[in-house]
Amino acid sequence: MATVMIVDDASFMRLALKNLLVPQGYEIVGEAGNGLEAIELYKEVNPDFVLMDITMPDMNGIEAVQRIREIDDGAKIIMCSALGQQSKIFEAIDAGALDFVVKPFQPEDVIEALKRHS
Repeated sequence: MATVMIVDDASFMRLALKNLLVPQGYEIVGEAGNGLEAIELYKEVNPDFVLMDITMPDMNGIEAVQRIREIDDGAKIIMCSALGQQSKIFEAIDAGALDFVVKPFQPEDVIEALKRHS
């Protein structure tokens, strides 16, 4: 069973992802509301995957991707971003994210992104 850490400043989005992933057999090992929390939590839980929002307070997802990749260059991070942020998505990929899912996401898109990198 793959473990997942969810990072999003919107609690409803974290809940939606959790409700999608748990029935599919994924274990949610942590949730963070911003990039700073994500970095600290990543060190504690060492998940198989991170689902990361881009726009968050305190530290955005792109900077958090860079910092997590400095800690673990094998980190598997998938960005979840609102439509219209294509330039940010490219920045995130450059920073080390493996993939992205556009919000509002289709459930199968999230599962496919995880499966692609398993």
